[in-house]
Amino acid sequence: MELLSVIIETERLILKPISYDFAENIFNEFSEEIAIYMVPKPAKHIDETNIFIKHSLKGLEDGVNLQMIILNKKSNEFIGCISINDIGKIDPELGIWLKKTSHKSGYGLEAMNELIKWANENIEFEYLKYSVDKRNISSIKIAEKNNGKIMREYKNTGMGGNELEYLEYWIYPKIDKV
Repeated sequence: MELLSVIIETERLILKPISYDFAENIFNEFSEEIAIYMVPKPAKHIDETNIFIKHSLKGLEDGVNLQMIILNKKSNEFIGCISINDIGKIDPELGIWLKKTSHKSGYGLEAMNELIKWANENIEFEYLKYSVDKRNISSIKIAEKNNGKIMREYKNTGMGGNELEYLEYWIYPKIDKV
């Protein structure tokens, strides 16, 4: 599947494949505060961000990871990152983070709704996994509004040493009723 050309538009947002053009945005905005409920830790140097982008571009080229940046449609302002990883497996995994100034805007739900819609129309899967920390109320709402069901609870330690208590939601494909 050709993922490098995927562009998803919503009412207020554009989701497009990650590129080095956004390395500085990602480096500056993916802070400890943003990563508190996530496994990855913020980069200490821009070179680490560039390695992440290089890895993400390989996943796009290989058709297994759709790693995208989120932009404001009107201003072209960087909002955050969103992804579907492990495309081709029965259980691809969703992920998203938004920069601090974009929290509580509804952008996360809007972006994830369209990414899930794209997945339903373009890839085969039994369910999408979406793991969220129990304290991350905004991400829990995204899962619940997409009919996600909690299928597993587990603990993990983030790369920055943060203790995580994850709820793993499964979001099943939407089947059109005839």
